Amino acid sequence: MPNYILAIDQGTTSTRAIVFDSMGSPVGSAQVELSQHFPQPGWVEHDPIEIAEAAVSVAKQAIGRAKLGPEDIAAIGIANQRETTVVWERRTGRPVANAIVWQDRRTAEICRDIAKTDHARSIRQITGLVIDPYFSATKLMWLLSTIPDGQARAQAGELCFGTVDSWLLWHLTDREVHATDATNASRTMLLNLHDLQWDPEMLELFDIPEVMLPQVKNTADDFGVTSKKVFGAEIPITAMAGDQHAALYGQACFKNGQIKCTYGTGAFVLANKGTTPPIPSFDGNDAGLVATLGFRIGSKKTYVTEGSVFVTGATVQWLRDGLGVISNAPETVDLATSAGSNEGVYFVPAFVGLGAPHWQPEATGSITGLTRGSDRSHIVRAALESTAYQVKDVVDVMETGRTRSKQPIRADGGQSDNPFVMQFQADILDRPVEVANIAQTTALGAAFLAGRGVGMWRSDSEIESLWKASAIYEPSMSESERNSLYSGWLEAIRKTVPRF
Repeated sequence: MPNYILAIDQGTTSTRAIVFDSMGSPVGSAQVELSQHFPQPGWVEHDPIEIAEAAVSVAKQAIGRAKLGPEDIAAIGIANQRETTVVWERRTGRPVANAIVWQDRRTAEICRDIAKTDHARSIRQITGLVIDPYFSATKLMWLLSTIPDGQARAQAGELCFGTVDSWLLWHLTDREVHATDATNASRTMLLNLHDLQWDPEMLELFDIPEVMLPQVKNTADDFGVTSKKVFGAEIPITAMAGDQHAALYGQACFKNGQIKCTYGTGAFVLANKGTTPPIPSFDGNDAGLVATLGFRIGSKKTYVTEGSVFVTGATVQWLRDGLGVISNAPETVDLATSAGSNEGVYFVPAFVGLGAPHWQPEATGSITGLTRGSDRSHIVRAALESTAYQVKDVVDVMETGRTRSKQPIRADGGQSDNPFVMQFQADILDRPVEVANIAQTTALGAAFLAGRGVGMWRSDSEIESLWKASAIYEPSMSESERNSLYSGWLEAIRKTVPRF
């Protein structure tokens, strides 16, 4: 059997492919940025055709840069931005509209209306999720109501729905396979989290015809083979997972209680909760969390609680492209350090509302505490600090009513390369932060899962032995300073969200 795995990591701002060897080391990679479309305030879209073409292009480049051919690839694993909704014609394969991205808030009013009904509790109990535009169901509902004859065409079986994994699989197999994995399905608000099947009550509530939905498979499974038209050879596709679930697996968080945080466009905190769905309460302290499937391999299901922070790394992108106060992300480290302290300046980056644990879709961003002495270094520092504060918001809720754990949090993603952010994260959490040796843990997790699918790695423990940290940040801040800084953050949130 060939000894290499190709991982396709289709994210919110870029599409990446990495070839890994049997030791989990990258041997070839390629990446291309993804165009962002903002047709109205609060709307975020992607071109599905651009996504599909980019995935094939970077995959070919990665294989070439590894000095390999398609015949050397044992399997492909796909990780993808979650909740992003694509609808396409079954006969032609053409999308009927742009993809509605997970960040999109256009269905906020629909969600408000549903939240006022008795359905809110059943949604929580059945799917583990909260009513929010973040998830796919209301996006799909909106699309079917706005495209010409959308509902009728969907009921007739003319239209297919999928998250990005399904869309890529459809193209890679030349329209042969319409499927998804259970992690992506668990983010649609249409899946029963207990039996991992499409739920009739949810389908009826959102008026979604089951005929347009993909088949739900395990995370490591047989998803078919690539068409020879794509790479010139048939390559098995043996894993698909939402990006955060792939990162959880890539971080080897296999034990109950282990936590990982991926710092990308947003920050996504997942805590392993074992084999039983950990449905949070409807109105308790943990109401701001969601329950979701971590991954499923064979008959074993691993569940997690999750807190999704919508904007972290995107704040730095905005500083560069929106304000023009930096030219690149690395310079934020020196700027933030030179400020010495935040001088009372706080940045709440609610560009697309606030996610967990607040769930305020109508919140907008704010910078508070500005004085005549404030300069760009203070704004940059406040932007970086906001990432750590938002993650603390989530972790504190995850551990409500429990003794605060000192167990390290495993970090990956773009901002895990920023030493200021990682040290401040360790300080404000008062616990170590371990940065994965391979920052692109999402792609690594997709590769590990695909390798499990073809038997390259036969157990979780075998994969765990390959995990290494590149850096460990130990907390060094005094308790009084930590409490003072975090109180300032909570006050900034109150100013941003009056109902907080």
